[in-house]
Amino acid sequence: MNILVVDDDRSIVDSIAIFLSGEGYEVLKAYNGIEALDILNQTEVHLMILDIMLPRLDGIKTLMKLRESRNIPVILLSAKSEDADKILGLTAGADDYVTKPFNPSELMARVKSQLRRYTTLGSIGKQNGVITISGLSVNTENRTVKVDGEDIRLTPIEYGILELLARNRGRVFSPDEIYRNVWNEDKVVGDNTIAVHIRHIREKIEINPKEPKYLKVVWGIGYKII
Repeated sequence: MNILVVDDDRSIVDSIAIFLSGEGYEVLKAYNGIEALDILNQTEVHLMILDIMLPRLDGIKTLMKLRESRNIPVILLSAKSEDADKILGLTAGADDYVTKPFNPSELMARVKSQLRRYTTLGSIGKQNGVITISGLSVNTENRTVKVDGEDIRLTPIEYGILELLARNRGRVFSPDEIYRNVWNEDKVVGDNTIAVHIRHIREKIEINPKEPKYLKVVWGIGYKII
């Protein structure tokens, strides 16, 4: 599989490339957002590791441009750890977020987790069939979503959350339960991370996100599909 690593610090790119190559991945390198988009237009990429602070075109704008046509997993890198920066990245369409300095083993674990979901080898995507809830249709075989017959483009994380809730219609999942099931990790995550993804899903599948038909909040507990 091809992984694109984008950072203006060449030493960081080279270090990440060493670990990825050691795991058998093919590594593509870019040092600004324009280079990254050029590579994406010319080569099949299965996952991107993207720094936020980039010259020419920053990571957030690069990510937003990517999401116009591609739904590959994207892991953001940033020296900033504030929640506002994490939310900004997730709002732009990132699937995960790693703060510098990071543990290479943790980054590799997140890469593998994202690729498992993207290639439908994760635990959520193993079952076949179509889940239909009124006008919402979730095809678990090809991981596509339709609302009233129209195709809906979701990121891998958004799809994972939606499928989890759809498979368990009526059950309320807390943010921690969603994280453990979709990210396949036991780490406790802040509510904001899940809330941002839920908001994105609502914006895509609901006619009026403020009065959702499908994805409901159970205040103080979590989320469910009704």
